[in-house]
Amino acid sequence: MAERRILIVADTPAAGRELEASVTGLGFDVTVVASEAGDAADAAPDLGLVTMPLPGATSVAATADAIRRGRPLPVVFMGTAAHEASVMDAGLADPYAYVVTPVGDRELRANLELALCRSETGKAVHELEGFFAVSLDMFCFLDFSGYFKRLNPAWERVLGFSRAELMARPFIEFVHPDDRERTLQQNKRVRSGDQAAGFENRYLCKDGSYRWLLWNSTKDSDGRVVYAAARDITARKLAEEEGARLLAELEATLAEVQALQEILPICSYCRKIRDDEDFWHTVESYFQRHTNTRFSHGICPSCMDTHVGPALDDR
Repeated sequence: MAERRILIVADTPAAGRELEASVTGLGFDVTVVASEAGDAADAAPDLGLVTMPLPGATSVAATADAIRRGRPLPVVFMGTAAHEASVMDAGLADPYAYVVTPVGDRELRANLELALCRSETGKAVHELEGFFAVSLDMFCFLDFSGYFKRLNPAWERVLGFSRAELMARPFIEFVHPDDRERTLQQNKRVRSGDQAAGFENRYLCKDGSYRWLLWNSTKDSDGRVVYAAARDITARKLAEEEGARLLAELEATLAEVQALQEILPICSYCRKIRDDEDFWHTVESYFQRHTNTRFSHGICPSCMDTHVGPALDDR
């Protein structure tokens, strides 16, 4: 693990050298020892350690600001119990600390480690809060009673309801009536320990319309909370529906073409058949050309009566 760099601002040179020896012995890297915070503005430390006394609460706050230089840097003050009030009056809350002297190495290490840990945790929370706020996906915490406990701003953008409105009613009231039963079943499985991956349902918008959401969720069994992320897939669902409609139309058109191909154009007078190349053929030649059919000729009773019989009678 990289060494943690400590900036020491001491009220006297002797106090600075003594504190440097103690801090170095605890395994920290002392970046610089200074008598004024401004003298070490470019030291880029991980933590500032300041010894008291400093003349008044204003100087305490100014010292902390000079060390931080706009960064989320923890500052630990050291001094007698009488000076602790000036630090508190300066409004320096966590992750800053005040160590009452005299102090042993073990207590000093614990205070430095705690300040660094709180600082890192604060940075992580700040970064997570920023991601939570700006994400295009919809994040939420849902308690086991069925209410949203926390929502990011994306919910307002997608559904139109304010987050307060969404958290004031059971979540199931915003689900499309046709999707509620399977949504409740899915929620029950998640609360029992399963994870939801790729679950889809429709949510009510403030204008009365519905939007399709794609869900991934899991539970925190200790906190009785379901963590979930949803993505608006309405455009994709509409595209799928349009694609299905066009496919159905295409299949219907193809069926019509196939049906038309089964119809043979035949002359109303001579009964010849037209082929795909626009040539006309007798029935016999057309079928012999396009099939394996062979013809044997005979005379039907009707033709015998109307054609052959009268011809024989005329002889």
